[in-house]
Amino acid sequence: MVYEWQFGPVFRYLGLLWEGVLGTLALTGGALLLALPLGLMLALLRLGKLPVLARVAVFYIEFFRLSAAIVLLYWFYFAFPVLFNITLAPFHAALLAVGLQAAAFYAEVFRAGIQSVAAGQWEAARAIGMRRNQTLRWVILPQAIRNTLPILLARLVDLIKTSALAAVIAYPDVVYAAMRIASQTYRPIETFTVLGVGFFVVIFGLSQASRHLERSVAIAR
Repeated sequence: MVYEWQFGPVFRYLGLLWEGVLGTLALTGGALLLALPLGLMLALLRLGKLPVLARVAVFYIEFFRLSAAIVLLYWFYFAFPVLFNITLAPFHAALLAVGLQAAAFYAEVFRAGIQSVAAGQWEAARAIGMRRNQTLRWVILPQAIRNTLPILLARLVDLIKTSALAAVIAYPDVVYAAMRIASQTYRPIETFTVLGVGFFVVIFGLSQASRHLERSVAIAR
């Protein structure tokens, strides 16, 4: 028996699929806005001179890096509201789970970027009378962020893929929309083929952009 491909029924639900794309973009963007500043703060705490705060940062980073994203999603959606008597919509639960975990990965990226700046930069800034905070803000961080841009973009790919797991708590992202379309059209193969191609195009484009950016940063050095 030869399977007959029929994409027509799926394409009739492109509006629903587009709503799911917007949901994925909203979650990914929100998680990114949470993860970047939090990740930078964790990196600075880990590299700072206060041992207690450094250990707290290390614990946070290791805990979230080693946790399964799908478990975090379930925990923030089902357990967190019970423990803290707070009602969380699927978006907010997914935002916390995805964003807080992404911050742990971004923290390691920022830490590596800061440590990649030559020690002579610190010494030169000190020689002209700049304080540590000034040196970090005006000399070290700009170079560190420039050096880590390709990796930050590569981590965005992982963030998008992790955001796709939010469908398990009924967040209306693109995967959840595809599940609805498949159940209504009885065409799961075609539906998830379209979804897979879409993910591949986006992720492949970001991966190529990351590689191009990496070459550009290497030349600029």
